[in-house]
Formats: sequence, C-alpha cells, structure tokens
Amino acid sequence: MSQDAITPEHQSPPENPSRGRKRVRTRGRRIRRAILLSLLVLVIAAGGTGYWLYSQLDGNIKGVDIDKALGDDRPEKLPTSGQNLLVLGSDSRAGAENKELGGGGSVSGARSDTAMVVHIPEGRSRAVAVSIPRDTLVTRPECTKSDGTVVPSSDREMFNSVYAQVGPACVVKTVEKMSGVRIDHYLEINFAGFKGLVDAIGGVTVDVPQDIHDTSSGLDLTAGPHKLDGTQSLAYVRTRHGIGDGSDLGRIGLQQQFLFALLSEVKKQDLLGSPTSAYKIANSATKSLTTDEGLASLKSLTEFARSMNGVDPASMETIMLPVAYDKIDPNRVISAQPQAGMLWKAIREDATIPESAKKSPATGG
Repeated sequence: MSQDAITPEHQSPPENPSRGRKRVRTRGRRIRRAILLSLLVLVIAAGGTGYWLYSQLDGNIKGVDIDKALGDDRPEKLPTSGQNLLVLGSDSRAGAENKELGGGGSVSGARSDTAMVVHIPEGRSRAVAVSIPRDTLVTRPECTKSDGTVVPSSDREMFNSVYAQVGPACVVKTVEKMSGVRIDHYLEINFAGFKGLVDAIGGVTVDVPQDIHDTSSGLDLTAGPHKLDGTQSLAYVRTRHGIGDGSDLGRIGLQQQFLFALLSEVKKQDLLGSPTSAYKIANSATKSLTTDEGLASLKSLTEFARSMNGVDPASMETIMLPVAYDKIDPNRVISAQPQAGMLWKAIREDATIPESAKKSPATGG
C-alpha cells in the first residue's frame, strides 16, 4: 500500500509528547556527554600542549624569598591555623604599558600604591582586610636590598616610599614591625596586570557612591552602578582628587570596594565552561603577580585559592588602619592610638576586632 493510501484509522497513535521530550533531552545529554568525553580524550592526547600551557602560566609568576630576606627576627606565627596576607598594588613604571598607565614618564621607580593586610581567621570562612594609607608616616626598619646593601633604619618615612627605597621584603618587615603581625604570604600586582585582568573577565561592576570628576585622571562618573573596563578601573582605584578631601584616605574605601567586586566577579565566572576565558584570566593574573616563594608556583597558588573558597568576598570586612593627621605635616598621617594597637592585637590573637578599634580620627572626608 502506498503512503498516500494510508487512512487515519491506519495511522499509528501519536506519541506521548512528554515521552518525546524526555527522549530528546536524554539524547541531548548523551550528545553533550560524548562531546565532553571527546574533549577529554583530545586534552589527554595533547598532553604536551597542556604541559606547555601549564609551564607558561607557572613561569609567569615571580617569587620573592621573604623568609630568607627577613631571617628569624620576626613576630611569632599565629597560634591557630589563621593566615595573614600582605597585598600590594604596585605602580611600577617598568615597561611601556606600565609607564603609560602610571601617569607618564616623568615619574620614576615604583611605589606600593595600595596596601592591605588580609587576615583569614581559623576556619577560613570569613576574612578582614586592613588598608594602610600610603601617606602614613612609619619607622622603616633596617633592611637589606637584593644586592646585599644594608639600608639603615629611618623615622618618619612615608609608607609607600619603602617599596621604592628598599623593595618588597622591606615592606613586609615594616608592616611586621609596626603591627607585630606575622605576614605569612605576600602578593603584589602591577598596573598593567591589573588592567589586563579586569579586561579579561569582561569588566567589573561597581556602585559609585558619589559623582566623581577627577581632572587629573580624566575619570568622570555619576553616582550609581557602572561597569568599568581595565583603564577605568585603574583610574577608579587611584583617584584622590575626585573624592573626599583629595588625600589618600578618601580613596581607600573605593579601593576596598573595587577589590571585592573584582573577587566576586572572578568567582562568578564559569571558568570550567569556558577554557579560553579561563586561560585569558589565568594568563593576565599570573603575568602581573609577584608572590613570596611559598606561593610562587601555579600549584601552590591554586591550592591556596582553593583553601580560601569558603570566604565570600561580599561578606569580607574592610577596615582602614586608624590614623590621625600628623601635627608637624598635616598632609601626612600617623597610626592613631589606642585604636591601631587594639586592631593589630586582635589580628595577632586571631580574635574579634573591637568596634572601638575601627574608628579613625582622620577620615579624609
């Protein structure tokens, strides 16, 4: 019988629509599973390429042997499993891209434009970040440069000048001397790397607290949410003329806000779902990083990041080191007592920070 001769009563009953969709979904799962297995086979077969990519990322990371540079004259480690991480944003002018982003060729050397002591208490389910204003006057301890030159101790040095004068190990030593807090790890990111990382993840959305019109950097933002690219992000975390009293204190809140918006954005990225994006982000991040020797490998850095997975950036507490305006030079600040002492004591003991230790006489408002 021809197909045209089939009458309605001879036709097979229609399939249950839901059963049909179930078969389609099941078949779709099988196809996706087959694709994933094929990709896995290709990755295994291309083991040499995978090793090359791993080696490239691993080789991007620069290490500083903090322990060797500082020796044994250091605070005791925390009595718990808590950790303290010193994070520096370096405005190095090394290289054409950093020079352009840093504000041109008239400025030489490098400074720690942003500095945070990130304290991760025992359990690693929360964290607190203490920002040290760059204009804080500190006593720089005796330090040894990488070439072996001994630099004597000096009083009333601006905190952000220590990096340029002696290097990162001396910044760690200065923080340890002023706080009594043992720094377990060191992490530094430079201007160009910061820009590349933000661009690699497709920008970062921040809620701008007030209109910012900074003629020095060209940053022009209205209050409210904005998605910033890498160049805008750099201007945002560096602006000081567009907010508050024009001092470093006014921008610290912006830096803290942006840092956690950046961390939240990285955490939201579907890195497993997009190997290309994952590589771009990893390449941008590792190329810009300098760490202590304990983190100076992709394996160590990944393990440390995995151990921090329970920390939600959105719930991370941010504090500015309590400071007061210096009586000799009102353009500089000094640690305010007893607040700063109580703050560092709580971190040393892995204890809750008292509210009274978070209040700063100088606010930059």
